Amino acid sequence: MRGTIYLEDGSIYRGKGFGAAATATGELVFQTGMTGYQMTLTDPSYEGQVIVFTYPLLGNYGINSEDNESEEIHAAGVVASDICFHPSNWRAEKDIDTFLKEEGIPGVYGVDTRELTRRIRKGGSLRCVITTEELTAEELEKRCREAVYPGDAMKTAGVKEVTRIDAEDGRYEVAVLDFGVKKSILDELLARGCNLTLYPYGTKARIILADKPDGIFLSNGPGDPEEAKEAISIVDKLVTNSYYGKDQMPIFGICMGHQILALSQGGSTYKMTYGHRGANHGVFDKMNGRSYITSQNHGYAVLGDSITLKGLETTHYNLNDGTVEGLRHLTRPVFSVQFHPESSPGPNDTGYLFDRFISLMEGGRR
Repeated sequence: MRGTIYLEDGSIYRGKGFGAAATATGELVFQTGMTGYQMTLTDPSYEGQVIVFTYPLLGNYGINSEDNESEEIHAAGVVASDICFHPSNWRAEKDIDTFLKEEGIPGVYGVDTRELTRRIRKGGSLRCVITTEELTAEELEKRCREAVYPGDAMKTAGVKEVTRIDAEDGRYEVAVLDFGVKKSILDELLARGCNLTLYPYGTKARIILADKPDGIFLSNGPGDPEEAKEAISIVDKLVTNSYYGKDQMPIFGICMGHQILALSQGGSTYKMTYGHRGANHGVFDKMNGRSYITSQNHGYAVLGDSITLKGLETTHYNLNDGTVEGLRHLTRPVFSVQFHPESSPGPNDTGYLFDRFISLMEGGRR
């Protein structure tokens, strides 16, 4: 099976196909992690993206039912240098080729992923068509030109109705605004004694507050944060509301949640040239003076100057390009980070942020 990648600038890369016999359109991005391809593919934040994996071999430890971050693959397509069709791992239940076939996702390998990555770094993320079917150059161009790339995927990536998940030893009630939350984030909260109530996109602030949560979590998710206008308004109400005698309620946001929090307080976001995607991004925490290696996946960032005099301050910086990686409210127990402290995949150096959220909820009970 042949595989083809057509870029919006007219470039064509031809290789070998794997996965489903299918055609998909999406934004071509690159991911620098050495492991964790299954978690990456099933992360809702990758909705509609064609992922170029920079690590040269994909699939060598197979696929298992435990490592999924959601119930399906959200990436539109997969590009790799080489694919392992016969994994060697005691946990493996299937190979990556079978996994993509079952999910209807096309993949292409045997192409120069280094060249593709350099192309993205120089010119930015590109719209593309990925196919394992026999299409002419004219058909590829037409599909790429006519493809629709909605920026509001966070509105449909999460739960469709209120969903309850209880911890074994539940001590806190946490409301999760679900923009496409990863399973591993929920696992971190559950492990710390949080009973979780997941709310669909657009749930009114008064409904969330009526359930009397001890804290609110704003999840990761796909899309352009400025398209989440309903959520921005709702988060503003949650930040400013007091209820049942509690003046301030802890709020913690990750990734999309971080961006929506900034927008809700009058900040701005912008689309990055090629984003941060991988498990090796250095971040400096100015609150404790330490640097950490973090897992990241985002194509948008908060504009640092936009939060000045808006009641927020920057707490974390990216050590490569200085972009904003964390915020906190100056007068309320509200904070957020752009990176992923739950790792999965990646280092777990910043799990202390979940503990900080727990401490704030505990303090609110005194």
